[in-house]
Amino acid sequence: MTVKSNHVTIKGIKDGLVFLFDDNCEFEALLEELRYKLEHSHQNILTGPIIHVDVKFGMRVISDEEKEALLDILKQKGNLLIRSVDTPGVVTEEDTAKITTMCGMIRSGQVLHHEGNLLFLGDVNPGGTITCTGDILILGALRGMAHAGYTGNEEAVIAASYLAPTQLRIAEIISRPPDEWENRETSMEFAFLREGKMQIDKITNMLRVRPDLNVFKGV
Repeated sequence: MTVKSNHVTIKGIKDGLVFLFDDNCEFEALLEELRYKLEHSHQNILTGPIIHVDVKFGMRVISDEEKEALLDILKQKGNLLIRSVDTPGVVTEEDTAKITTMCGMIRSGQVLHHEGNLLFLGDVNPGGTITCTGDILILGALRGMAHAGYTGNEEAVIAASYLAPTQLRIAEIISRPPDEWENRETSMEFAFLREGKMQIDKITNMLRVRPDLNVFKGV
């Protein structure tokens, strides 16, 4: 039997191997190609000392049974030791439950405080404020103030359909002054921290910063 597809990519790194699984092909094709590569084209990696393996499923939504089926194939090979399994595409009920959706409008002088992650459908006007312990995603205009991760969570992000705030704050890091927001494209952006400094990027790149936010994909 010859398997010519490239649904399974095996890459060598400094301290082990990375198995990258195509997240678009049929699941059975992954199983077939993984077995073939381990038993034929990559048989040499199964001889010798223990090799640490990192498994990456990409954005595939995979069940526990499917994940175990693939991992079992690797575990059957005596010198492959699974070190990590990355499944950013899997959104559990627990993940979904952590996100609260609210709608309306926050006017000047109003403060909306939420424990956890918030999906807000509406506008935040100048003088209005949203504070959250987790992430803030606004489907609308953010012209007021937003403070995500206010208890110290530096992994939190702030995203908005129209980002023109008076102030952004993540954990204890405060954004640049409001006058620096002028004369720039402001649609579909998000703020995040990198090395202690606030960065702004397009929402399309948000999953690169926070893969676990796949629950927001397509919103």
